[in-house]
Amino acid sequence: MADGFDAILIGAGINTLAAALHLSARGWRVGVFERAAEPGGAVKSGEYTLPGFRHDWAAMNLSLFAGSPFFKQYGEELARHGCAFAPADRPFASSFPDGSWLGVSTHAGETEAAITRASPRDAEAWAALAQRFPTEAPTLFGLLGSPMKIRALAYFMFKTLRAKGLAGSADMARFLVSSPRQWLEATFEHPQVRALLGAWGMHLDFAPDIAGGAVFPYLEGMAGQAFGMVIGKGGADTAVQALVAAIRARGGVVECGLPVTRILRDGARASGVELADGRRLVARRAVIAGVAPRVLPALAGPIAPAFDRAMTDFVHAPGTMMIHLALDGPPDWRAGKALQSYAYVHIAPSLDQMARTYQQAKAGLLPDEPILVVGQPCTVDPGRAPEGKQTLWIQLRMVPGEIRGDAAGRIAATDWTDAAEPMAERALAILEAHAPGLGGRILGRRIVSPEDLEADNPNLVGGDQICGSHHLAQNFLFRPARGHADGATPLAGLWLTGAAVWPGAGTGAGAGYLLARRLAGG
Repeated sequence: MADGFDAILIGAGINTLAAALHLSARGWRVGVFERAAEPGGAVKSGEYTLPGFRHDWAAMNLSLFAGSPFFKQYGEELARHGCAFAPADRPFASSFPDGSWLGVSTHAGETEAAITRASPRDAEAWAALAQRFPTEAPTLFGLLGSPMKIRALAYFMFKTLRAKGLAGSADMARFLVSSPRQWLEATFEHPQVRALLGAWGMHLDFAPDIAGGAVFPYLEGMAGQAFGMVIGKGGADTAVQALVAAIRARGGVVECGLPVTRILRDGARASGVELADGRRLVARRAVIAGVAPRVLPALAGPIAPAFDRAMTDFVHAPGTMMIHLALDGPPDWRAGKALQSYAYVHIAPSLDQMARTYQQAKAGLLPDEPILVVGQPCTVDPGRAPEGKQTLWIQLRMVPGEIRGDAAGRIAATDWTDAAEPMAERALAILEAHAPGLGGRILGRRIVSPEDLEADNPNLVGGDQICGSHHLAQNFLFRPARGHADGATPLAGLWLTGAAVWPGAGTGAGAGYLLARRLAGG
């Protein structure tokens, strides 16, 4: 068995790549081995419809990455290796069936003016939230970026108590366990304002009535107005390609198309990996697995009964489905051309509709009216398509990974091979109602079912793009399981990272960066 690495990382997702770069910067020699033909996991880009039309496979929004502590430390280095962003000053909007719309913008007064059209009282509530956001944000971002250990959590609670007092701390605790509906209905009166923000809960498996989800609509709304959104210049893979280049420039190894078939052990310690080509590589300090929890015992063999059971029982969110479109121009939104300037347009008409869609997907049913997230990247980054043309990035939230039936009673197929096409037609019919004539503007399309997503990246179990539910029983100290929110496992030298580990999903690279700092300092 050949020597060679201080740390071996399994998978080239954004968390493992971030960990590898930090460890490299601290003097570790790292090797990253990815089963897929290219790095990035869900963060990759390509010409998936027609030549000249560049699409993001799954993740599009890089705001968490651009604003992360990891990027603050390594942004200049990554920029030298080609990482570039395209900022969106109008991050998101919602289109409604009656032809109206609401949107969040970074331009002073624009968001309030839009909300005033729906409800002057809600515009006042929004303004009050925005005014308080600079003082609330440090507490929330501090929690979401903190190592999830008892000591760290106790220190956070002490700081919060000192800053907010007993009543303020109790209010914060109540907010953190509230559902999106509880917070939105207490804060806003107009159902469209509630829907505008509530749609963000669906991105993280927080349907309107799920406890613990209120914080995400709040943060996305306030951060969207304060900071806007960024996507990758030329594609989300700008971040991944720069990470790979930076790791290699520091002497690290990144190999793709090469699965790790087994984690090797030396007694009670992880000692290396075996690759599909038969090579056995030693990891002197750590093996870091960027895999879905259920995969870990299969790679390493039995570790500890309770831990293995927790990994096997890890709960995944419902699936998602992607539709990539190449268009001969931007959508003609029924609500007006103003919607063409937004990076995301949600078609999520009400909290009740979101709740129904979620329950249908959880029950294994194809939703009768799926929630659509319509990304318009060429609005922000015109170079992704030929001049005058457009790409659309459409995400269906939620759909079942395994189909048991159709809520509308029209699709008989119970496998994605046969159900993908009619489900895509259902989604495009909804979009057509909001953007009449869209069907006639489609030059090319690519449907990516939950089954396709998992086949491309086994971490996306059943098409779950967030690698595990974020409900309270599986978040904070319990992500992925109690005692392991820092990625530690009962097997010495073996660590878990990725979206399944605190602080969870998104492109912020938090799990990988926190782990690398724990292992190597800095």
